[in-house]
Amino acid sequence: MQLQDYIRDIQDFPKPGIIFKDITPLLCEANAYAKAATQLHSLIENEHIDIVVGVESRGFFFGGVLAKKLNAGFVPVRKPGKLPFDTVSQTYDLEYGTDTLEIHKDAIKPGDKVLLHDDVLATGGTAAAVVKLIEKLGGEVVQCNFLIELDFLSGRDKLPNQKIAAVIHY
Repeated sequence: MQLQDYIRDIQDFPKPGIIFKDITPLLCEANAYAKAATQLHSLIENEHIDIVVGVESRGFFFGGVLAKKLNAGFVPVRKPGKLPFDTVSQTYDLEYGTDTLEIHKDAIKPGDKVLLHDDVLATGGTAAAVVKLIEKLGGEVVQCNFLIELDFLSGRDKLPNQKIAAVIHY
């Protein structure tokens, strides 16, 4: 079973010219979902992780699973107005506009070792914004972990000081 077989391309989503990598077929297939979780976990080489940060919303699908496998806590990063407590925010550019993300101000303690997880690394704007949020709270990003990396968009360039790992490369 190849995980790529469970990723479908959606043309012109969320705007014309974008080819969206849809992971929902992978999530619907239990064996593919389990294999993806195992492969994502294997990307973290003997690192101590205190917190897994999952990025709204597709970063939640595997972020919680990784937190359990790593015996770590899970922290969601969300769009504005979605978190019920005091937050810290970061605005950033992405391939189809701008956006803002928030994290609870008490979610990460100074010195926490953090794994950042999201489904796709595209242009790197979202991940770079989340790294800034984690660092604002005093956390140390140990690794940025992705199911998919779109190599041709050079998202790694926005994360020059980060260890980056992905299961699938396009």
